[in-house]
Amino acid sequence: MKKIGLTTTVPVEVLLAAGYTPVDLNNLFIISEDYSRYIDIAERDGFPKSLCAWIKGIYGACVENDIKEIVGVMEGDCSNTKVLIEVLELRGVKVYQFSFPHSHKKEDVHKEIDKFMSIFNVSLEEVEKVRNRLNKIRELAKEIDELTYISNKASGFENHLYQVSLSDLNGNIDTFEEELTKVISKIKERKSNKKKLRLGYIGVPPMTGDIYEFVENFNAQFVYNEVQREFAFPRADKALNIYEQYYDYTYPYDTNFRIKELKKQINERKLDGIIHYTQAFCYRAVEDIVLKQKLDIPILNIEGDKLNTLDARTKLRLEAFLDMLSDLKEELR
Repeated sequence: MKKIGLTTTVPVEVLLAAGYTPVDLNNLFIISEDYSRYIDIAERDGFPKSLCAWIKGIYGACVENDIKEIVGVMEGDCSNTKVLIEVLELRGVKVYQFSFPHSHKKEDVHKEIDKFMSIFNVSLEEVEKVRNRLNKIRELAKEIDELTYISNKASGFENHLYQVSLSDLNGNIDTFEEELTKVISKIKERKSNKKKLRLGYIGVPPMTGDIYEFVENFNAQFVYNEVQREFAFPRADKALNIYEQYYDYTYPYDTNFRIKELKKQINERKLDGIIHYTQAFCYRAVEDIVLKQKLDIPILNIEGDKLNTLDARTKLRLEAFLDMLSDLKEELR
């Protein structure tokens, strides 16, 4: 199967039906042992230092791994994607465009997905067949989520890792399904490890993966990973078709639509506080203003840049925030 790079989650069912192996360039970038090399490649090719490290990492991962075709999301994700794909096209990469319409109207979402299917010459029946297959794997991801926030057996990092991997299924549906099945079996054997503080992680998946382990030092655990969970499409089984599934996907649409699901999860998971992660030089950082106004829960905004580990200042801020949450919880007893 031919590889095709993704700048973010797209209707992967269409690509699989067309015989492609999807590769999420974000995952390819961040799991690399020498991830900073991808950023260096982009900067050597002229990308400015004052640009989101994710965009530079995606570019470097695409070039270094000889990805010849990609899907670039023009609406509903990073505003820098438009210029990214222009540069990749200059390098001979074939780019297919997809958009999550800002209007968030059902008919517009329907039209975009139909256009996407037409580009790859696949039928709705073929796509739905793949979707039904993927929904079985999404149920496994949902089980890991429940083992996190209900059973308190899966760690926050495991919750993050296996849900974020649903964007491209690690390049192999069958192998990924087997891996999830084995992981779930092992997690179920553990004893419950309930922490005092129940945290939510919202915003783009972090460059700083050590945040999950760090908070556990303060008797806290992430029991909700917002965007990672959306990548796993936890409500796909309730959608009648692919159009409904991607209409109900909160990440690419307006903040108010996203907030409805956030409020539901805050209550259901009994969260004590939220860490809102944003990336340096990203427009999504401004969303923090809206979120803090509309969510009735303590929120700490932290910002990442090029480092894949937490810096000393961020650790101090996290520690102070967790201490405050702990004190608040004691007062409410």
